[in-house]
Parts: sequence; C-alpha cells; structure tokens
Amino acid sequence: MSHWAAIFDWDGVLVDSSRAHERSWEQLAAEVGRSLFPGFFQQSFGMKNERILRELLRWTDDPLELKRLGDRKEELFRAEVRRFPLRLLPGAAEFLECLRVGGIPRAVGSSTPRANIDCVIDSLGLRGMFQALVTGDDVRKGKPDPEVFLLAAQRLGMPPERCVVFEDAPVGVEAARRAGMPVVGVAGTHPPDHLQGCKRVVHRLDEITVGELNSWFSHG
Repeated sequence: MSHWAAIFDWDGVLVDSSRAHERSWEQLAAEVGRSLFPGFFQQSFGMKNERILRELLRWTDDPLELKRLGDRKEELFRAEVRRFPLRLLPGAAEFLECLRVGGIPRAVGSSTPRANIDCVIDSLGLRGMFQALVTGDDVRKGKPDPEVFLLAAQRLGMPPERCVVFEDAPVGVEAARRAGMPVVGVAGTHPPDHLQGCKRVVHRLDEITVGELNSWFSHG
C-alpha cells in the first residue's frame, strides 16, 4: 500500500490541449459577436467557464446564459478535438507508467467538464491509468478553491497532506496549497516564475522521479 498519491490537473499537465481551447474560445467569441482581450487565454487557464465568462470577460451575469455559453464553448472544443486529436505532453506517458509500476495511486483533478475528458481519455489509452477522475462537473467551486483536489484525495482514500498535485496554472497551484498538498509545477502554459509556491517546477513530468517524490513522504 503506497503512503502517498498523485493528483493531476488535465489540460496543460497531461494533455496538450491549449491550442484547441484557445480556438474554441475564439470561435465562441465570433459566434456571439464579442472580442477577447490580449492575454485572455493565459489568464483564464485553469478556471471554470462560469468564472471566465462572468469575471474575466464580463459577458453576462445571468446563470442560464453563463451555462449556455459555457456549454457551447465545450461543444466547440470537442468538435476541434475530433478534427485534430490531442496528444499527451512529452514525458507524461513515461511518468504515469513509472507511477503505475511503483504502485502509486493516481487521480485526475480538473476544472474540465467530464465530457471533454471522456472525449480524449480512451483515444490516448488512459482509461485504466487512474483510480479516480474528478472533473468540473463534480464540484461546485472551481479553482483556486481546493474542492476538486480534496475530493480526489477522498476518492483515493488518501489524506490530503499525502497527495502530490501536478499543476500548470497559478489558480491550480493555489487550490492545491489551500488543500494542504505539495505541488509540482509544470511550466509550459505559464513560465516557471508564474508558478509560485511549488515545491518543485519541471518542464516535463519525467524530469521528476518516483524516488524523489517518495523522499517527500519518508518521515511521519
């Protein structure tokens, strides 16, 4: 029985999906006759659509319209993915396999809707790689609230302080820290200096070893 577990954000940590998300936001803006401000996409990454639409873009406060626009954005994303299938980020498959061989429990903790993950996970051969999948559909509060990571730890049967979170966005890093979990920042969506508060920052997942992570939990 492992004495720690790994919880992964999805987009930008395991899956190279940033361009597909960016295109789907651009398509949505064009459909509704709106514009996106410079730097919008980097600022929005990791947030739930409702917060993006209400707080960043300020398109509407109406709950029904927020849901309609958010759902439409994800329809456009899935259509984009069907046209241009996503790939795992470099080093992700190798690192997941090391965790599997090492008997380390694994979960996804993401703001992404479940339908998006289902659209991709089988095509990448990852369905059996995770003991738990927690998506934006499973939580009421998006990151930086820690709910998604706390629920993932609960479903793995592991105390929060014994879970390592792998994140690429500042809101996700903050959520993990609020949950009391050490964080490995994955630079790519954001540069390393934007990932403050991480115990370690890497550019690809296989830069860190199971042995190093084991050492984080070797006492107590």
